[in-house]
Parts: sequence; structure tokens; C-alpha cells
Amino acid sequence: MSSRMPYSPDEPTRAAVDAMAGSTVLEFGANWCGICQAAQGVIGEALAARAPLRHLKIEDGSGRPLGRSFGIKLWPTLLMLQDGREVSRVVRPCSTGEIAGALSQLGSAPTE
Repeated sequence: MSSRMPYSPDEPTRAAVDAMAGSTVLEFGANWCGICQAAQGVIGEALAARAPLRHLKIEDGSGRPLGRSFGIKLWPTLLMLQDGREVSRVVRPCSTGEIAGALSQLGSAPTE
């Protein structure tokens, strides 16, 4: 999924995320968030260098269960998951290098 795509209001359940095989990036944010919008260039560039990679953009906010289950407090937050387990996290990324470092903790691409 391109980082230029909007954050989706449809979120998977935590159980579905925990069951995901391979490498996944969950990006939490909000479509109206200026910091999220400003970060899309570096996020897109870093993820493109690591393609193919499952990338889910999840709209977050008060009362959203998936974000709360991961303790998300600031946007954007990227979680790098390997087989459903968090291996690294980047909060409010400023550079592709920062994201690339977190992505280096991931193994293989998803098999789907």
C-alpha cells in the first residue's frame, strides 16, 4: 500500500494482527494530521526501498482499539511486525534512515 493512500478507518482486530505471517508495517495516524501528512514523503521513500512489504495505514484516535492495544500516543507511529510481533517502532519519523534502521529488524516479506 502506498504511503500516499489515506489512513483507513477499517482496522483489523488485534488477534488478526498477531496472526499475520511475515513482515508487516502498521502505520497509525490521521488523515487531518499535519505531522502525518508531512512525514509521508520519508515514509514512502523508506518503504519503497524495502518493497515488497505489507503496509497497513490505520486511522487512529480516541477509543480506537488497535492503536490503544499497541500504546500509540503520537502520530504517525510505524510499528514493524515480524510474524505478528513488534520488533521495532518509529514515532514521528524525520528521515528515511530512521525508518530504514527500524525496517532492518524485519525478516522476509509476507507470503500472501
